[in-house]
Amino acid sequence: MPDAARRADELRRILHRAIHAYYVLDAPELSDAEYDHLFRELQDLEAARPDLRTPDSPTLRVGAEPAERFEKHRHLVPMLSLANAFSDDDLRSWESRNARIAPEVGAGGYTVEVKIDGAAVCLTYRDGVLARGATRGNGVVGEVVTANLRTIPDIPLRLDGTSWPALMEVRGEVYLPKAAFEALNRRRAQAGEPLYANPRNTAAGALRQLDSRLTRERGLRCFAFTVEAPGERLPFRTQRELLDGLAAWGFRVEPHRGRVTDLAGVCGAVAELEPQLDGLPFGADGVVVKVDPLALHDELGTVGDREPRWAIARKFAPEVAITKLLAIKVNVGRTGALNPYAELEPTEIGGVTVSTATLHNADLIAAKDIRVGDWVEVTRAGEVIPQVLGPVREKRPADARPFTMPERCPACGAEVERPADEVMTYCPNVSCPGRVLESIVHFASRGAMDIRGLGYERVQKLIEAGLIADVADLYDTERVNPERLQALDGFAEKSAQQLVDAIAASKKQPLSTLLFALGIRHVGEGAAELLARRFGTMDALTKASAAAIGEVRGIGPTIAEAVAAFFAEIRNRELIDRLRESGLKMSEPRRAAAHGPLEGQTFVLTGTLPTLSRTEATKQIEAAGGSVTGSVSKMTAAIVAGEEPGSKLEKAKALGIPVWDEAELLRRLKAGS
Repeated sequence: MPDAARRADELRRILHRAIHAYYVLDAPELSDAEYDHLFRELQDLEAARPDLRTPDSPTLRVGAEPAERFEKHRHLVPMLSLANAFSDDDLRSWESRNARIAPEVGAGGYTVEVKIDGAAVCLTYRDGVLARGATRGNGVVGEVVTANLRTIPDIPLRLDGTSWPALMEVRGEVYLPKAAFEALNRRRAQAGEPLYANPRNTAAGALRQLDSRLTRERGLRCFAFTVEAPGERLPFRTQRELLDGLAAWGFRVEPHRGRVTDLAGVCGAVAELEPQLDGLPFGADGVVVKVDPLALHDELGTVGDREPRWAIARKFAPEVAITKLLAIKVNVGRTGALNPYAELEPTEIGGVTVSTATLHNADLIAAKDIRVGDWVEVTRAGEVIPQVLGPVREKRPADARPFTMPERCPACGAEVERPADEVMTYCPNVSCPGRVLESIVHFASRGAMDIRGLGYERVQKLIEAGLIADVADLYDTERVNPERLQALDGFAEKSAQQLVDAIAASKKQPLSTLLFALGIRHVGEGAAELLARRFGTMDALTKASAAAIGEVRGIGPTIAEAVAAFFAEIRNRELIDRLRESGLKMSEPRRAAAHGPLEGQTFVLTGTLPTLSRTEATKQIEAAGGSVTGSVSKMTAAIVAGEEPGSKLEKAKALGIPVWDEAELLRRLKAGS
């Protein structure tokens, strides 16, 4: 294979992997600068040798396939990506190309807008009311995340004014403010959990949460930037009017925007904005330049259905430092995740001294061929967490050593696990010293065993004093008693006795609570309750295979394998034996049959309800004596349907089953109270 063809094939492989990691896995492997450089190299190769362009080339596609977990949404108009300009000369070339199609483009003026470093979304409005929200996906088909988008205060549920089209899609950028991102990572660092790489991908991950309450907790924000309404006439003549119109309709629009009369004005505005970007309270990765007259947008069209000719992103090179990689070390998080990180010769980036940087995972280290002893490129690129871009291969010393993830946990020596569908490696030992502090804090927390008065600082004191080394030690009265507690700073007679009483009271918590408190990977409160209700006792669950666990409705293969692996570790079984000997409950109480207005009736939920989550609706139905199943049958009393219902609604109608909305469900519940 000739060198050019071999290089094109290599670039396609690297870019496809990067696109999959960025859009599907929410775990970027390349920085924007790296991706842009490789993408342009492939574009140049294909321009010089059109025979090298293959049908699957990343230069012919918009993004990546959406994940399978959500309902699909086909955008009214494809959400295109933008071409990049890295200099004023690139901007002049862009205008020159456009002028050959529409000579008046130079005299029409331009808008200049800050490019938000977030996740693009599509908001469908019908008659001025938000009807559906979706991610960008592959640009043609996205994922429906309406419930999550409703949690963002910047997105109006009903529009102001009256001039909007009856059906339209508003495009926007959802982002996580820098302050919120920093606070989130501080909490994760305290918990020993892997730090998020950047605000953009954290925002994208929050949008794809199945539980909208988790999305709301992230504190996402949104700026709107354009409207699509095929077949309808927009009440604007220019992009500037469109942005002002969005603001008038109730959308939040990025304030650092303006109009200039010509390209010289664009270059001047870009020069003024560049030094301001790092100081903005949100991530910004450039400036978007758009032809102002909307009439010219249709005339200029698109390039290969991938990018519009009438808009371009002016990008800036991130600040990069070169320093020596002294060591690759591994820490252990609360869930047992082994997180590799780089120890660096201290270097300054953007006025901040950097001595450590994230390396994400072993696969990424291998893909970038990063070795201990290498000279490496490190950047912050406006992101809080320093990261290693890659090695400077021409400076590689002869003794540089490839990194391999340890086969045993560096903190406790347990044999590590690498689940088949995950990039992370885990220590399965719940008593591992590397994760014990955060494990005990989680165990005692309000959502878990609810041991009042046992917070982070007190757990740390108990560990440092040698009173506890794992959660079972909390219940050892030889170790934890009022006399020994009073010997520690911060404890008086009353507070010591209160803590001992709280520990004793926690023994009454049911199996479901204990399972959640143990911190089994992937097992949240809901999964813990499903497992406890299905197996009934700790013994039964301990003996269950991954296949048997996976048969529980609502428990997927990932959770099943994590639970089975947890109980396969002998130290975890020994820990549970000690908890049993201390008197903790190892069973789930059987629920007494509830009496109420829905007694004996079976219901199915579909779609998104206006105020009730699916979990809340299920609890209320069960409290009223009813039950909820996942499939429609002749035995179904009614189907409760919200917005964007699935095929269950059509099946229910075909069977003549009554259809309730949330209001009817609440009315029936209230009638029996």
